[in-house]
Amino acid sequence: MFSLMRKSFDMTDERPGASLSGTAVGARSEPDGAPRRFKIGLALGAGAARGWAHIGVLREFAEHGITPDVIAGTSIGAVVGGCYAAGKLDQIELFAKSLTKRRVFAMMDLSFSGMSLISGERLRASLEHELKGLMIEDLPIPFAAVATEVGAGHEVWLQRGPLDLAIRASYALPGIFEPVRVGDRYLFDGALVNPIPVTVCRALGADFVIAINMASDGMYRSSVLPNQTSGAKATEAGAKGPFAGRMGSALENGLLPRYFERRSGDAPNVATAMIDAFNIVQDRILRSRLAGDPPDAIVNARLDDIGMFDFHRAEQLIALGRVAAQRALPNIFAHLPSASATA
Repeated sequence: MFSLMRKSFDMTDERPGASLSGTAVGARSEPDGAPRRFKIGLALGAGAARGWAHIGVLREFAEHGITPDVIAGTSIGAVVGGCYAAGKLDQIELFAKSLTKRRVFAMMDLSFSGMSLISGERLRASLEHELKGLMIEDLPIPFAAVATEVGAGHEVWLQRGPLDLAIRASYALPGIFEPVRVGDRYLFDGALVNPIPVTVCRALGADFVIAINMASDGMYRSSVLPNQTSGAKATEAGAKGPFAGRMGSALENGLLPRYFERRSGDAPNVATAMIDAFNIVQDRILRSRLAGDPPDAIVNARLDDIGMFDFHRAEQLIALGRVAAQRALPNIFAHLPSASATA
């Protein structure tokens, strides 16, 4: 099992002069003598394609005067949160809405390194186009992305250095995307250690943390099934198996390589098996982390019908994010101290 220890170290990127620093403490201090202002933190969770709903939540919050003072994100939450902190929410929304099934598949360039199924070079190029030259420490809103150190399993908070590099490390799904090398270490998806980084927001100085949960409400439940092998029949081709709907319509029409396609009877293939295993682990860790350090408020999106690779459904996801935020707003305002109303 992966360790949940936070690792503090400086990491030097392969590009000259670039560095990332993962620390347990990284809040920006107030000017000497200035009164301390109440701070709101947003913890944007993992969720693959479902993470486009973060955009709708942020839009709805903005319309109701909720402006974060610090942001932390994991995986797709780091993508949207990092772009928001950099003032590029419009750009990431336009990119998300421009995605079609065919364009999503075209961006899944196969890897021949032996480290993953997808190299991620096309996604990297897209990120660099929008975020090139942006350093995390220079962003107008303090931001941190969560990643996991390969091998050691340390939780790494990326708070300095190139924004695009930190985001790529945070969403590098093991086995699907290549891990990101930073200095002499490899990093991959932070959802393995901290799916919704509430603790990171608190370390950045947030007094009131709002968690945004993009995990499906009813996808994974901690239940035990009795032995059902007696009289069990093999799933017939075309029937709805236990993995049906997980990857959504993003895998239909034979547009992805064979190892991404469903097998007869919806039996799991290499991609669905890895992703489902990853999501089950993530779900268990998420429950544990939120129980140990619960947020002050939470936005739960209802995304049962959205597949993990349905990136082409951005319009629908953004709308669902708005709905989720609208449901949560009464509770948020009921508990948000009045001191933050003008923050």
